[in-house]
Amino acid sequence: MIVSYTAKELDLLARIMRAEALSEGDLGMLMVGNVVVNRVLANCLTFRDIDSVYDAIYQPNQFSGTKGSLFQSSATSLEKGLAQRILNGEDYYPATHSLWFYAPGSNATCKSQWYGQNLAGRYKNHCFYKPDPGECAELY
Repeated sequence: MIVSYTAKELDLLARIMRAEALSEGDLGMLMVGNVVVNRVLANCLTFRDIDSVYDAIYQPNQFSGTKGSLFQSSATSLEKGLAQRILNGEDYYPATHSLWFYAPGSNATCKSQWYGQNLAGRYKNHCFYKPDPGECAELY
């Protein structure tokens, strides 16, 4: 286990992974999970007071998926299994050290920086951004 969590937080993580990346398949959902866990691990930037999966998901103005129906409905056992994998420490490039992602659209390119952080890479429609090791040593 990479971060402590409750059964409710396992369900929340599974639901946000689905809400943010269902169309990107299991790997896309796993990468969203990486970003959530990275925010719990990070003690830097705007994530200094994020101490739990719950805090990371409900940090104001972060995950637009919390407002949609995909987030509101219960997670499936498959989705919970994906979330469990992330909570057990699996990580996937380019989300490995990333704290942010966004989807610019299928025909648009990723910005070289987002929230002042460098592009780590792209997976399907999501661009992932990571801080420099000196800013967030906990992620490296």
